[in-house]
Amino acid sequence: MPTILVTGSSRGIGAAIADALAAAGATVIGHGTRTGIPADFDEPGAPRALWDEAARQGPIDVLINNAGVFEANPLDAADWTAAWERTLRINLTASAELCRLAVLDWQGRGAPGRIVNIASRAAYRGDSPAHWHYAASKAGMVAMTKTIARAYARANILAFAICPGFTMTGMADDYLESRGGDKLLADIPLGRVAMPEEVAAAAKFLALDAPPSMTGAVLDVNGASYVR
Repeated sequence: MPTILVTGSSRGIGAAIADALAAAGATVIGHGTRTGIPADFDEPGAPRALWDEAARQGPIDVLINNAGVFEANPLDAADWTAAWERTLRINLTASAELCRLAVLDWQGRGAPGRIVNIASRAAYRGDSPAHWHYAASKAGMVAMTKTIARAYARANILAFAICPGFTMTGMADDYLESRGGDKLLADIPLGRVAMPEEVAAAAKFLALDAPPSMTGAVLDVNGASYVR
């Protein structure tokens, strides 16, 4: 079974992914503020430090980029640009740095590898007027995933993305409450938000079982609130 690095694994979707992979027999290396290897992606050098520390625990076979922030940034905010850059740094740039390190490592060892990036339906549907930066970061993550898939498939380096809709984590709870709850749920044909375990099931499949010909695929987990 592979050794898998999961970012943002201390809670929510990341914790569910780590649990599902461990239950399947994989060796999971976690990252987060509560458990696992600590690394603040808002700080330069943190992704590299995380990768190096994780690699010391054993060659990494699969990278799952899940860590991210969802913070409001109203258009009239005095620090709008700083908030934009913080979200892009944490959600996209840190993931890109880890993907780069993973690909370089696998190329250097002549080893296969898999990347699973946790994006969002916002990558395709957009988000609220206060979340331009979040939607842009997730759209960038999807584009990056497809680029990696096309560039390195012949070396058996595969890349996938998952685009959840609202998911029942602490972050989603706050958003549901702020947006009126029932009105938001009315936009989801399934009638409820996704559970972290549902996103984890998709991540486990892509990390362990998805056939190589699926590389570049983006899986939606959003209760049919956005179909494409």
